[in-house]
Amino acid sequence: MASRPCLYAFLLLLAFQSTMIKVNTVSLPPPECRQEVASTKEKFEFLLNFLILKIELFLRSSIDRGINDISPGLVQGPAPIGAAVANLDNATRKIIEEFGLASIGHLRAIVNTTLLNAPIPMPQLDISPQAYNIFLTLILNDTKKSNPPYNPYANTNSFLFAAVFASSFLNQYYAGIMPSIIGSDERQLLSAIAFYEGGVFGALRAELNARVNLTVPPFNFTVGNLTNLTAQLANQLGGCGVKDEGLIVPLQLGAENRTTSNVVPGDVNSLAYARSAREIMRIAYATGNASRPGGLFPRGLNGALPRRIRTLKLS
Repeated sequence: MASRPCLYAFLLLLAFQSTMIKVNTVSLPPPECRQEVASTKEKFEFLLNFLILKIELFLRSSIDRGINDISPGLVQGPAPIGAAVANLDNATRKIIEEFGLASIGHLRAIVNTTLLNAPIPMPQLDISPQAYNIFLTLILNDTKKSNPPYNPYANTNSFLFAAVFASSFLNQYYAGIMPSIIGSDERQLLSAIAFYEGGVFGALRAELNARVNLTVPPFNFTVGNLTNLTAQLANQLGGCGVKDEGLIVPLQLGAENRTTSNVVPGDVNSLAYARSAREIMRIAYATGNASRPGGLFPRGLNGALPRRIRTLKLS
């Protein structure tokens, strides 16, 4: 018969194992929401798609220039579909230009630090009003195209939504992959870019917040209303719970349950939301399916990870 100390030790071990099983069960997200197994190179390849999206959108809308106009030979590929100079106020135009130019430096730093080489292959982007109108049609839950159509280039309020959308992809992917990046130089690079992008995301959300009660022409809803609607759509397409939020939230979702203001969204501890590659693809494609391209990337994303997701039909 086991001695009393041995019996106590055995019971403690059982209790510990039971607790660990429960913790692991609760904390582990479902398979479709977990970070994908990928190399550091593949993760940088993936984020390049969205860095290029942001730069092309920002520079073409502010100064009618693309990446290779600023840094010849850095990228290679098709010109974006539907790019246009936006009808922005002067102050917004300057910060959009600044943020676009700064991200060219990020592209160059990635080439200089990682195993990726220039010219970086560009994905086919569709940043036309028609592409963005797909998202608004989904937001309005309409079987037909939105009428009147949404045009991100028509005015400052409309454009800021497209700008925040592009920045949020990067912000959430950085948060998701940062712990798994291998190599001190690569980790330092990603941290530096991620800190900058966090500032961009916050600045753009603050610009929207300054307009929270203004309407978004030609529609009747306000900037605040539309941020809530776009957040709901992103969460629906992403399929992994609430990771996007509007500028105004219920008190129980505000920081420390004491405010309805939500310029910088975060979880219950105000930590940044993270998304996996598949979550981001589901949203950017506007299909809710990571293996079915569309939306802003009609031919899909470049890189080994997106190809693997398409080949294995990992939705």
